[in-house]
Amino acid sequence: MSYASDLRKFISSQYLYSAVRIALAIVIPSIVLAYFGLLKEYFLFPLGTSFVGLTDMAGPFTRRRNALVLAIFTFILVAVLGSAVHGILPLAYLGLILVGMFFSMVGVYGQRLAAVGGLTMVVFSIFIDGNLSGGHALRDLLIFTGGCVWFLVVFLVVSTLQPYKLASQMIGENYLQLGVYLKIKSRFYGKGARVDDLYREVIARQVIIKNLQEETREVVFKTRIIVNESTTTSRLLMLMFLNSVDLFDKLFTSDQDYRKIHEGFGNAEILQEIQSYLLLLSEEISNIGISLQSGVKSKPIHPFKDKLADLHENYFDLRNRNLNATTLENFMALRLILARVKDITDDISIIYKVFTQDLRNAKSLSTGLDFDKFVPQQERLNIGVLLNNLSFKSAHFRHAVRITCALLAGYTIAKLSFLDIGHSYWILITIIAIMRPAYSTTKYRNLLRLYGTVAGAVVAYITLIWITDEVVLLSLLFTSMILCFALLKEKYAWAVFFMTLYIFITFNFLNPGNVNLLFKDRILDTLIAGLIAFLVSYFVLPVWEHTQNVDLMKKSTAANIRYFQTVINKIRQVGEVNEENYRLQRKEAIISLANLSDNFQRMLSDPKNRQKQLESLHQFVTTTHLLTAYTASLAQYNSTEDGFPEIDTESWNLKITGELTRIISLLNNETPDNESIINSRMKPEGIVDELIEKRKSEISENEFFDNRDPNRLTRLTVLSSITEILELIFDVVLEQRKVTEEYCKLQAEN
Repeated sequence: MSYASDLRKFISSQYLYSAVRIALAIVIPSIVLAYFGLLKEYFLFPLGTSFVGLTDMAGPFTRRRNALVLAIFTFILVAVLGSAVHGILPLAYLGLILVGMFFSMVGVYGQRLAAVGGLTMVVFSIFIDGNLSGGHALRDLLIFTGGCVWFLVVFLVVSTLQPYKLASQMIGENYLQLGVYLKIKSRFYGKGARVDDLYREVIARQVIIKNLQEETREVVFKTRIIVNESTTTSRLLMLMFLNSVDLFDKLFTSDQDYRKIHEGFGNAEILQEIQSYLLLLSEEISNIGISLQSGVKSKPIHPFKDKLADLHENYFDLRNRNLNATTLENFMALRLILARVKDITDDISIIYKVFTQDLRNAKSLSTGLDFDKFVPQQERLNIGVLLNNLSFKSAHFRHAVRITCALLAGYTIAKLSFLDIGHSYWILITIIAIMRPAYSTTKYRNLLRLYGTVAGAVVAYITLIWITDEVVLLSLLFTSMILCFALLKEKYAWAVFFMTLYIFITFNFLNPGNVNLLFKDRILDTLIAGLIAFLVSYFVLPVWEHTQNVDLMKKSTAANIRYFQTVINKIRQVGEVNEENYRLQRKEAIISLANLSDNFQRMLSDPKNRQKQLESLHQFVTTTHLLTAYTASLAQYNSTEDGFPEIDTESWNLKITGELTRIISLLNNETPDNESIINSRMKPEGIVDELIEKRKSEISENEFFDNRDPNRLTRLTVLSSITEILELIFDVVLEQRKVTEEYCKLQAEN
């Protein structure tokens, strides 16, 4: 994609759209107040607006509205509490303990309430400091409350005027991520492809897509106006999201034995041609995503159907020149790759047609699936959930203790008179922003915060020294505010950079000529807060990622057992495997894989002495990815009426499931049962090898026809592919069992 496309992607994104809304909600009242000379006196109004705005996370309208109302209530509550204890050190410390513990613990109810809890602690930190208060407690509270309520009004108005905007942008983001995913996978076909490194990139991107799909599912399936309202727009969005999930499934199932493919066709141009075509398709998928985000109809940017026809012609020419008994199986594998590529192309063509056709035939899109089963379950807001987590075994409780200790330490240091800290609440705010339940995440955010703050402070200092024109400074303020909010989720260091810039400009408007103090305080406060966060995260009830490995490995293996059995039963025509059950098992397998991979990535940031069995875990993650991908590839084959009698699918089912069951037993520190061991050693029978040998003989006798139908797949090609996938699945599972044995052995020794 070109820089112009990247710019369009950013401009049309939900992050920029949300950032502009928050910035306008802050700036417009600020300009009005400044016009009447009241901004300094009423500064708590835009401050309240910004805090409530930052709690607004993507999701269904009802949940967003309820979270905003809750945020306003808790903000006012702690503002009153903070004003009451201001200047009374014993009560201030007690308030920090109560607020720190409780509002850190609300994270047990999910990310939305975790954000509300974090910003509630920020509000309390500001009010116990009293630096931004004008000395009239009741008036200040009313002004702050007005700013909080103002954002709720803006949110309700915008949501009413553009009810589909968020869903459209989030679905568009799904397509953009799929475009990146396909771009990575195309590199498997390039010369000198580093397969292991590419698998790591693929797995990391799957984590991103998984998280985004979960967020989008909640918006699409839980937003009543989209699921139930029979408008063209609602049906379009539902169709586009379901298409994105199915497209990801096809991209995910396109895994091959890439090393074998390169061995067979390393000197031919066909692999580079496939790579070029997949790159072209990735641009088309990204174009669809940008169009969805922008709310405009999409048109193809390349004649990709003609390019696919050329690719098939090149394949048939190569086959005619080089097909013989020795290369038969290589060409069957390559033919299946092209079939997968054609499936992806057909999906993209259908998606483009959706933009131009009448959608009245899509009225049934919101029926047929029980959507509630596809939405991540949220913790209910009952006191029992909170009480059950009041234990040192709970990661939420340990995090609450750590952040409370850090706040107490930060507040104590801020009160040391010899440091002469002018904005002491910045220390507490920075601690809250940096600290996360995992040490690895805290360490990463700590570094990003430091880089962004130092760079932003230097640029802001130079800007305020050289630029005095208020119009220019106001423009910089508005721009930096938008960029800060837009980049807060994806580019934290840049977000902090722009945050520092707009904070400097804001305080310069309120108190001109004070830039030296601002610079000193901002740098010093960030360094103090970063050091406190690091020390507390390392020494106070730390949570290391390796402690979650076994549990995640169990969940992933169990999910893959269910997924594989669902797929193999579908092929064997055993029982009734409906589409809904298949989608659910696929979703759970991919989610468990993403969670396992995400945990491994975070583990890399832990101290070296806490990276237990790192190499074994990496091998387990890689084999899990291959197992899930090969199972998904197997699911692409629709069973015939006779259920592929040429393949001994029953024995393959027992053999692979037996090996997976042995892995579960190892992870549970149990001795595998004899039945699983016997099943895993079975030798499936079948006549596929005989059929392939027969075909090789026919080719040797020149019985070959130049059939150039790109839609045609011979039954032998399908049978060979299914057999090869089953063999690959077992090889991967066997390797995973050996890795698990090594992992458990090392764990027992430690």
